[in-house]
Amino acid sequence: MNKITTISILVLVFALGFFVFYNPQPVSNPIQNTEQKWETKTDEQASVTVVVTPLDLSAESNEWKFDVVMDTHSVELDKDMTKISVLVDDQGKEYKPIRWEGAEPGGHHREGVLIFGQIVPNSQSIKLKISDVGDVVRSFIWQLK
Repeated sequence: MNKITTISILVLVFALGFFVFYNPQPVSNPIQNTEQKWETKTDEQASVTVVVTPLDLSAESNEWKFDVVMDTHSVELDKDMTKISVLVDDQGKEYKPIRWEGAEPGGHHREGVLIFGQIVPNSQSIKLKISDVGDVVRSFIWQLK
């Protein structure tokens, strides 16, 4: 019985050691862990679906970026996104976009990144307003703090 106990303990130690040292664990990336994941917002009005996801709203970034996707079957998506979009802080101050990186005006599907300068001082919340897509104003709001 002494021999069986010794072998059982060795097998248990070997198995435990295997799981501790050879069990693949996800590598923690401190940069990735500090990134905020922002909620995607959707607006479906006037036969156009607009989906917006903030990509970067960090205090360390000089540019705040929003992924914008527009889909429709009946409305021409022919507006200049830098002219119909505005970012509004919690004090009501409006900020125009710096640029649009994405599909050119036209068609029934457009996607791109709308880029603004950082809001300083930081606001408690922000609202992205996109006007005149399907003749309505769309508002997307995020809490920053």
